[in-house]
Parts: sequence; structure tokens; C-alpha cells
Amino acid sequence: MTTITPDTTTSIRRTAVATLTAAALTAALTALPLPLTGTAVATDHGHGGTQWRGAWATSPQAPTAPFGPNWSQQGFSNQTVRQVVRVTTGGTKARIELSNRYGTTPLRITGATVARTDKGASVKAGSVRQLSFGKGRSVTIPAGGTAYSDGVPFTVKALESVTVTLYLAAPTGPATFHHVASATSYRADGDHRSDRAGTAFKETNASWYYLSGVEVTGGQAPRRDGIVTFGDSITDGVGAGLDANNRYPDELAERFAAAGKPRSVLNHGIAGNQVTNDTTWAGEKGIARFKEDVLTEPNVRTVILLEGINDFGGSLPSDFAAPTPEVSVERLIAGHRELIRQAHAQGIKVVGATLTPVGGSFYDTPAVEAKRDAFNHWVRTSGAYDAVVDFDRAVADPADPDRILPAYDSGDHLHPGDAGYTAMAQALDLDAL
Repeated sequence: MTTITPDTTTSIRRTAVATLTAAALTAALTALPLPLTGTAVATDHGHGGTQWRGAWATSPQAPTAPFGPNWSQQGFSNQTVRQVVRVTTGGTKARIELSNRYGTTPLRITGATVARTDKGASVKAGSVRQLSFGKGRSVTIPAGGTAYSDGVPFTVKALESVTVTLYLAAPTGPATFHHVASATSYRADGDHRSDRAGTAFKETNASWYYLSGVEVTGGQAPRRDGIVTFGDSITDGVGAGLDANNRYPDELAERFAAAGKPRSVLNHGIAGNQVTNDTTWAGEKGIARFKEDVLTEPNVRTVILLEGINDFGGSLPSDFAAPTPEVSVERLIAGHRELIRQAHAQGIKVVGATLTPVGGSFYDTPAVEAKRDAFNHWVRTSGAYDAVVDFDRAVADPADPDRILPAYDSGDHLHPGDAGYTAMAQALDLDAL
């Protein structure tokens, strides 16, 4: 078993990234080993001769259950968790990223595998690959930490689904996870990390646990052309079909693949997230988590920024969360300017997106609509971004522009459905990315 300690520098280095300026972040990642006092950051993104590319990603969250039971608050003990994700770009070698960002104790991963997805929890025969961590089969991740597996030969194509399986022998305590996966995860009692069949996995849930990234290398010349989509539930894919991979970032990845130019498209949306306010159930505010979720991703060139409607609507009464402080248009603009500053300091260009319609939804008040209109006007006219995509007009009903077109509506008048997410992806200029 490999244990990551304050002296371990080959797998992770930790630094208090929340206190760093964006300009100082690059220097911090290559500095001498620092005390384990902040969030773990990998040091080999593009270093050491291996050019990793993000193939899939999601943003870690603290344990919570505002919409019903999941496995995050209890955690796991002598159980195996199997998770299916679809990669956006291919390669000949792969590794996984595991997060204990919100854990309060060290997390022991007893073993992990990666395989080609078959149906449900089953994987294709002969495809299971055992993963190692610093040459050992197990790894212990400090509270607040992140770890990467060693790379393993594993040829995968863009838009192919892969299955990552984690065996957790010791009690984990509450689990770092991603709440709204819009994908089925599977759980079994005991050690089933190497099973080809899925028969042992008798429990299912629609969240991701500990797994925060899949990266690939090989298969193409290294390029800094990755894209991160950053935002709230509309980026996260609320309203998209379960296991359908129809979130707008998925549809964008499909456009690149159809053009014969697959790209790394990484989804860092969190349902309910805000730019300016922390929440108890929807993650840290965007201006804080941007450093860890976006600026640590390898070979990213562009970020698409769609976030702010929860800042305006979060102060309204809710059945599942306490209201957050009211946010003015000026405060949200200041938050976006901060995100732009952080991105530009890392040489990342920013595509700003207008906020989509909310007419008929639980956010539909005159005050919220006035703020949305004013903010969208700023997005379109300020020149603050490197490019702009008008998601508002892409999904609005021409007969009533304050509402989502019925054909694009998931049913709650706030989140697009599958057709709406396709329309959003179609609104993006691939050349601008």
C-alpha cells in the first residue's frame, strides 16, 4: 500500500491555493514541497515529459442530500463502487483522479480498476486493468487531498464510455462526491473491483463518489486546446436524461468529434452553485472553487462561463435550502470579472454566456427577471470576455422571450431538456473555441 504523507512529492503537493493569486498558482505548483495545509494539486500536468489531457471531469462537493438519499453522508465500508463515465477525447494511456477534498479523515482506496463499459454495471471481457498508485495497489489520500493513479496502457476513443471501480475496505466516513451525475453508479458489498459481470452490484444511485477526473495521453500530438464548461445546474445537466450524455458539454464534445477533431471538454458545473455566495448544499462560490476546479486541469485553453441565475434567485424561499444573501447585478458582474482575471492570468480565454430564461419557474419574479436582463445586456456589450455565446436567445421562445421554448423545456421552465441542451451546444462557434 502507498500512503501519501507530507513528504510524498511524486503524487501530490499541497498548498493553500485559496490564498494564492491566479498569477502565483503556476509558480506554486512547481515550488518546493509545502506543508499539507490546503487542497492537494497534482504537479505533473504537462510536466515530467508526459502530456496528460482531461478526458472527463466533475467538481467535488461536500456530503449533502437536499433532493433525497444518496451514499455521501454515510460513506462506505467493505464495499465496491462502480462508476461509468464517457470520455470526450481519446488516448493510449489513462489514469484517474480521486478527491478527498471534503473528507475530514484520510481516505484509503484499497484498490481500483478501469475497464471498457458493457451494459449497466458489467464491463467487457478482457478489458479490466488494475490501477496502481506510486506502484502500489492501494493509496491513502489525506483529508482535503487529491491523488492520481499511475498511468496504465488503455486505448480509448473519444465518446467511449469507461467504467472505474473502487474498492473501499475500511470505513470511509462521509464521502466527497458530485451530487447530480445524471448517470447511474453501482454499489456492491465486498470486493468486486475485478468483476466482469455486474450481478454483485445490487444498489444504484445517480451521484459520483471520489472520482473527479479521467485523463489520457498518447494518440495525438500534445496540444493546449482543452475546454472547461463552468457553471451551475444548466452546465451540470439537470433536466437531461439519465445515462444519456445529453448535457450541453456532452453535445459540444459530440460536435467536435463529428468534425473529426475531438477535444477535451470538461464539465465543472454544480447544480445550485453561485458565483458570489457559498452554499451549504451546492458547493463553494465560483470565485473560490475556480482555482481548484479549472486552473488545475491540464492543457486547458478555453473556459465557457455560464453562472449567475442562482445568485439572483438564491435569496428566494426554498423547500431544500436556506436562502442566501441577495446579490445585485453589480456584485455578479464583479464576480465574473474576478473569474475572467483568474483565467487570463493562466493564459485561458473566456467565453461569456448569457443567462437562460426563467419565466414560469420558481425563480420567476419581476426582480429576478430585471436582474437577468441587465446582466445579459452587460454580457453582450461589455467586451469583458474574449467571446460571447447567447444561450438566452438560443433556447428562448420567440413568442415569449422570457420563457424557454416549450420544445426545449425539461418541464420546470428553468432547465432545458435534451433538445434544449443540443440547441445550446449548436449556439457555440467552434472556431471561437
